Amino acid sequence: MLNTFQQVDHPILPKPTHDEGSRQEFTKSFKQFIQQGLLPGLGPVFGVRAAKAFEREHGRAPADRRDIRSAMVKDLYFQHYAAANRIAQELLWESTNVTIDRELPELIEKARGLSASAKGKLDLPEEFETPRYVTSIDIHCMPGGYAGAVAPDDISTGALYDRGVYLYAMGYMGPFNDDMGRSVCNYVNRRLDGFKPKRILDLGCTVGHSTLPYKELFPDAEVWGVDVAAPQVRYAHARAAGLGLEVNFAQMNAEETRFEAGSFDLIVSHILLHETSGKAMPKIFQECHRLLAPGGYMIHADLPPFDNMDPFTQFILDNETWYNNEPFWGAMRETDQVALAKAAGFPPESVKFDTAPMAIMEFVAQQAAGYSQDASAAVSDREFAAGEYAPGGGWEVLIARKA
Repeated sequence: MLNTFQQVDHPILPKPTHDEGSRQEFTKSFKQFIQQGLLPGLGPVFGVRAAKAFEREHGRAPADRRDIRSAMVKDLYFQHYAAANRIAQELLWESTNVTIDRELPELIEKARGLSASAKGKLDLPEEFETPRYVTSIDIHCMPGGYAGAVAPDDISTGALYDRGVYLYAMGYMGPFNDDMGRSVCNYVNRRLDGFKPKRILDLGCTVGHSTLPYKELFPDAEVWGVDVAAPQVRYAHARAAGLGLEVNFAQMNAEETRFEAGSFDLIVSHILLHETSGKAMPKIFQECHRLLAPGGYMIHADLPPFDNMDPFTQFILDNETWYNNEPFWGAMRETDQVALAKAAGFPPESVKFDTAPMAIMEFVAQQAAGYSQDASAAVSDREFAAGEYAPGGGWEVLIARKA
């Protein structure tokens, strides 16, 4: 699919100059060249060259993604691909930070004004301990990580994330960066038999980009987004207000929130789990079970576990672990998430993996007018099969329902 989407402007989105915008567009195009021009060459390089070299050295064929990596890291083509990918990642943050550094005082003032006028709540405790698995590394090579702060009432990493995600995804997260939220909303619409949650919680919401579609789909629901990073939460609250949606945000840890037991009907997350840790994941599942009312759903959207992929695809995805500061990326995909959900108290028959087709692909396929939750009504009633818009046609969702 040719990406024609541009990011939709809103009051606190950084506003690049002509030259800054050109540099940012270059980083997006560079990433697209790597994905479409260099990545497809890895398969032939492995089959024709690297696998045979591995077999000559070891007397056997590569058996898993670790063997494949051992074979590929010695190949000049893969080295070129990996270096280009890392450079593109660093460039997208650097090109965006130039704009943010120039505008930061103005952005902070805008965010303060929007939050002051917002109907949604903003809960920022005076003392909060951000987990070490977030603070100890610049995840995605993002300067300062998720939680870095450089000024009072800082929103800089929120602004960086909002613009950076659009560039990183090459626009395929949609003009509001909300494709995951819209995709899960569409899944709820078509698969959960008239389910109408009254209270919804988005765990690890960052800038609330995936949170807002739930307020659009369920306008009468009370919607909360929580994250461990104060700059993200501040930005999310102001961003929602700037986009005209009443959504509540709070700085909380998904492992142990401050909400009462049984207080939510739907709990979701979007690419949260692979940025936690082996010790955090079971606690998050247990907290979801505690917070859900009877009959409520837990839905975590991410990429599939490794046991659903061939070894070469595992190797490709695991490059995020090795080259993009994602230490839990590979380990999370080897974790038995179904077993964790059962251990947290969810009935075994309620736990499953499924695919939520990407909303942006559906809109393009249906030639829908506009990109909004209203426009999705035309496509949310028909059935989709996993991989219909492959490759990259859907988000893997882990679903469980409290008894």
